[in-house]
Amino acid sequence: MPLQIYISGKFYDKENAKISVYDHGLLYGDGVFEGMRSYSGKVFRLQAHLDRLYESASAICLTIPMTKEQMEADVNKTLQLNSLQDAYIRLVVTRGSGSLGLDPNRTSDPQVIIIADSISLYPEEYYQKGLKIITASTIRNHPAALNPRVKSLNYLNNIMAKIEGLQAGCIEALMLNTKGEVAECTGDNIFIVKKCVLQTPPKDAGILEGITRNAILELAKELGILAEEVTLTRHDLFVADECFLTGSAAEVIPVVSIDGRTIANGDVGSVTSRLMAEFKKLVHK
Repeated sequence: MPLQIYISGKFYDKENAKISVYDHGLLYGDGVFEGMRSYSGKVFRLQAHLDRLYESASAICLTIPMTKEQMEADVNKTLQLNSLQDAYIRLVVTRGSGSLGLDPNRTSDPQVIIIADSISLYPEEYYQKGLKIITASTIRNHPAALNPRVKSLNYLNNIMAKIEGLQAGCIEALMLNTKGEVAECTGDNIFIVKKCVLQTPPKDAGILEGITRNAILELAKELGILAEEVTLTRHDLFVADECFLTGSAAEVIPVVSIDGRTIANGDVGSVTSRLMAEFKKLVHK
């Protein structure tokens, strides 16, 4: 059976899954989304993702036309209908169709879209040997302009930084905030290890508070690894003992070089390896 896409209560073959060209999600990036993973047929931390989705929607004055309970049921139904166990789920809520112009009051019928499919964000060799990344000149949006904690459909800020990375031969790029501090990468949160202490930028550094990021902080506490949310600069990354990224699609992936500078000895660190292994156990619980 062709892949089935959920759109506002109905399922459509992938080729026939369509929304209006007048939808403000398409015209202006006016909407919110979540990217989630399922393992053995169960969505990892679904409630946390739904909480963030509804919070993002509230922040942009978008009313999602269903309860969280209904949304949870429809996400699981989409997985089951497509006979998917280990999958990536993209949950999208658009402002809905309306007239040309920015006024959200002239739209109606917000669209809820659920896509469940397979994903392989990074080749396996990068999990074994680590990523090389660069620092993009594109900075993270100022929180007073568009708060990065809102996971909106307008991802052009991240995309422009991603393009810089790709043009430099790297598949991920680091973004700094307006103060020149480390924020996050284009699609992942960033961690370093220094003298056995795990460090990651705080929420007010201009980051999206990642679900996987929070899971790693919880795992570190359980494992007795000291963890801090602390302001970081590129200097801190250059002199780190270890570095890795986290994200729903990427999971936990090591970084061994930043801007051509090798991190420590260039190998995947022991703390990183331990957290990678423990995270794999966690998602299959």
